[in-house]
Amino acid sequence: MTELVIRDARIMTCDPARGGLGVIDNGAMVVADGHVAWIGDAADAPQGRAIELAGRLVTPGLVDCHTHAIFAGDRANEFAMRAAGKSYLEIAAAGGGINATLGPTRSATDEELIELLESRLDLVLAHGTTTIEVKSGYDLTVEGELRLLRCVARSSQTRGGPRIVPTLLAHLVPPERRADRDAFVRELVDQLVPAVAREQLATSVDVYCDEGAFTLDETRAILGAAKRVGLAVRGHVGQFKDLGAAQLLAELGALSGDHLEQIDDAGIAALAGAGIVAVMLPGACVQLRLPIPPIEKLRAAGVAMAIASDLNPGSSYCEALPIQLWLATTHYGMTLDEAWLGVTRHAAKALGLADGVGTLAVGAPADFVVWRCEDPAAVPYRYGAPLVDEVYVAGEPAPPR
Repeated sequence: MTELVIRDARIMTCDPARGGLGVIDNGAMVVADGHVAWIGDAADAPQGRAIELAGRLVTPGLVDCHTHAIFAGDRANEFAMRAAGKSYLEIAAAGGGINATLGPTRSATDEELIELLESRLDLVLAHGTTTIEVKSGYDLTVEGELRLLRCVARSSQTRGGPRIVPTLLAHLVPPERRADRDAFVRELVDQLVPAVAREQLATSVDVYCDEGAFTLDETRAILGAAKRVGLAVRGHVGQFKDLGAAQLLAELGALSGDHLEQIDDAGIAALAGAGIVAVMLPGACVQLRLPIPPIEKLRAAGVAMAIASDLNPGSSYCEALPIQLWLATTHYGMTLDEAWLGVTRHAAKALGLADGVGTLAVGAPADFVVWRCEDPAAVPYRYGAPLVDEVYVAGEPAPPR
């Protein structure tokens, strides 16, 4: 039975079968049982309880494929230091950076962490994101990382809001373990990764392979452990230095390589050959004043590019993907089509999501956004305006929060 008909809308489907952004002018969409049951020209739409949109834009719900949304504490002081000219690595060497979030996160209760996460998810949803990846990574002990992922699972099970895709992140070696670094990596390989798989706390494992984080050999060991227990693999790579991790990701059949400010031609070819999504994180890149990734080379090689918020307490405290759309099109030089696919279909691919997530096509989840505009360009063009009108998850309007 027809549950809902969206009529007289400009529907951006992002359906690969339609090409480009797959825009249907004067479109209509039928939603039934939480999925898209029909989509096409409004003149051909079935009858039913209808919402008339007077030509407004409808898009798939946005997919944020790279966030660190569960943490406690605040690092606004680092923002001030950076504005005064200090670099990320200088701030980290002075006791800031990721290590500055460990204490507040470790000392927070489960209830406090869940409350903080859910407050961020409310903002995420208000900005049009209906699917969000949430990484662990701000405890850096075996039990602490498991606790963070269990809190993510509790939030996912007990609330409405965006769909959550959990990821185990091997972020870096904590200060108290630097003297026995090899033993710490063995704990991740032998204890943490298998425990995450047993409890089904994450769908993938991500490793930060970069200067000041994990080495290439350590990354190989951790991601190899993930593959052995059936978890997908991803990587933070080349943000500050190219360690050759893109080639390792290709060897392991990774879903995505994220950041990529520093990547050589061989790394780009490896990503392209393996069909790995390059996840662009312009918020962090611009705030840290880093060189932008080689967009033209990635484009020429045919590498699919996603865009994510990198929501985190240090370098990109941003819940709004429309701002990342603006940064991607202005600072990164991505086209409008690339940017929109980057926060919909390509972002879903970076998370290994199937079943039409990030598109509006028959059978896809009825996750969509109704915008207060008609032109897809208006969203990044008017990046500071509240253009989200309504957000639907599985065909149901998200409650105002």
